[in-house]
Amino acid sequence: MGGRFLTPIGALAVVIALLQLASVSFVSSPSLENFVAIAEASGEGAQSQTATPKTETAADPAPKTPWGDPDLQGIWTDEYQTPLQRPAQYAGKEFFTDAEIAALDKKRAAILRQDHRETRGSERDVSGAYNAVFVSVKPTGRRTSLVVDPPDGRIPPYTPEAKTRMDAYREFQLALLQATETCKKQEPACRGGKYAPPSPRRVEPPPIYNTDRLNRTDGPEDRSMSERCMGALLPDLSGFRGIAQSRGAVAIFYDVGQGQGWQRVIPLTRTPHLPPHIRQWWGDARGHWEGNTLVVDVTNFTPKQDYRGSRENLHLIERWTRLDANTLEYVVTVDDPTTWTRPWTVKHEMKRQNNQANRIYYEPRCHEGNYGLVGMLVNTRAEELAFAEGKGPDPATRDSATGGPGGGEENTDPLERS
Repeated sequence: MGGRFLTPIGALAVVIALLQLASVSFVSSPSLENFVAIAEASGEGAQSQTATPKTETAADPAPKTPWGDPDLQGIWTDEYQTPLQRPAQYAGKEFFTDAEIAALDKKRAAILRQDHRETRGSERDVSGAYNAVFVSVKPTGRRTSLVVDPPDGRIPPYTPEAKTRMDAYREFQLALLQATETCKKQEPACRGGKYAPPSPRRVEPPPIYNTDRLNRTDGPEDRSMSERCMGALLPDLSGFRGIAQSRGAVAIFYDVGQGQGWQRVIPLTRTPHLPPHIRQWWGDARGHWEGNTLVVDVTNFTPKQDYRGSRENLHLIERWTRLDANTLEYVVTVDDPTTWTRPWTVKHEMKRQNNQANRIYYEPRCHEGNYGLVGMLVNTRAEELAFAEGKGPDPATRDSATGGPGGGEENTDPLERS
């Protein structure tokens, strides 16, 4: 399915794939009205997105709202695939040539991705889940990384503190996995681990709050955030943005992942952040205008979130600038002195999508947490009962943590190799 759009990784629900092929818009619906009302509740004079917009071209200047603020409203997405950080094979190269882009597009189009099959009938084959019909491939972008600072396009090294924290968590994951065929065969998911009898650590809590898959399903918090329908993160560099504004707030709907869309409301205020003891899932945002740029300071993240190893000390400075009628630039500086040795900055350019040809549904459509997770819990209890009665294998020897299409590096998009 060679559509123009694709989330960088993972399989998308059917509705998302269809939206991507159809180029997606605000339509008059109760859900949209509720979304715009969120912005109205924080200020006055929100401009409805249901009206038919004036036809604009890239040459047109960035518009203003009726009350004079820069107008960021509309549906936006990145139409190209660009690695977050520069892959090692492109070190020292900031931009691809036309010939390199053509060669990469050809190579990327030939990758099986979700159509790769493991041994028929095996658990690993079933765990591949979605096939490639759910995923389209965006064309290769001009830049070799979204990271623009440091200049090498790479995320800075982790601090010793972060390495210790992450190593402890990885050791715990491997201990729960060690009795499985995955470790017996020394597959990539067990890299750094060993094959051994079930670990006594299976009854321990994880060393930090779990956000990834564990080879255990004692409760919902043993499963990943995506399996719990809680996979949304800031900063987000995938999917679509639906933006509505009022005088006192900017509301953004993120249509991302497997129906795991979510909303945030950015108040336009100079008031202080919340007290440090109050922590929020997507942090505490404070926005203000600097010329044509919306600057957003975000702090007070919860320790139950994990952005590339950073948790409650994550600090973001976001800059949203409409460069022209059809281009929105998002620049975010990511900082956490307990996780990285220095701050780093990403630049993400998005194009406006046609409001009449598109439809975004303003509610989560994720089924995993509503249905799939219940099945995981019930099935695990059944496996434990069968093992206790001598009618089945020890659940500790079954791998419930490894998924995806498999196939190793040959089945990995070269733009996603770090």
